[in-house]
Amino acid sequence: MRDGRKCKGIIFDMDNTLLQSRIDFAAMKEDIFQHLIGHGMLTERFPLHEHTTSTMLEQAKQAGMDDTLYLSCMNLAEKHEVRGMEGAGLEKGVPELIESLHGQFVLVVVTNNSLSAALKALEVTRIKSYFDAIIGREQMEALKPSPSGFTYVLNQFRNIAADEWISVGDSWIDGKASAGAGIPFISYRTSMEAMMDKGVRPIARIEHISEVRNWIYG
Repeated sequence: MRDGRKCKGIIFDMDNTLLQSRIDFAAMKEDIFQHLIGHGMLTERFPLHEHTTSTMLEQAKQAGMDDTLYLSCMNLAEKHEVRGMEGAGLEKGVPELIESLHGQFVLVVVTNNSLSAALKALEVTRIKSYFDAIIGREQMEALKPSPSGFTYVLNQFRNIAADEWISVGDSWIDGKASAGAGIPFISYRTSMEAMMDKGVRPIARIEHISEVRNWIYG
């Protein structure tokens, strides 16, 4: 339980948290990597295996990537996202969980995906209407692990303090972004060790999405 703190809102990652993602993230990262190399922002010696697409893009920004090149990278990403959303299903237990939480808590999705891809995926899987807000990368100043998407949520729902939210995600970038905004984080199906190796300290780890309920009533 949550040390007596009352939870008022829950922020969910989308891919591999709500949805069983079919996005080929490795292929996306490789395509964008080659695109950045072609524009002189990175070199072949860049340690790609140590980075996610979002952290690689941050390195490119530091190397001087302009807005035009960034947008072309996002267009590449969106092609992979749209392809990966085709036929995407929900993680086991998600419909029951979301339906039970709807109306009791503010429910939000924060995803590094484009907003259009996210809206389409959530609509196709018939859970879009349960969410009070869906935040895609267009609403962020920088992608997760930046806390930008989470601070956007805090600004949208000013009546809910950071520690009255809980965030749920499967990746360390979700946890890092959540922590940066002061929001408690639950690791979904990723080990505590893997999270802590990246400097993320979740309040809990869950194996089944339904276990979120154990951490919202305190």
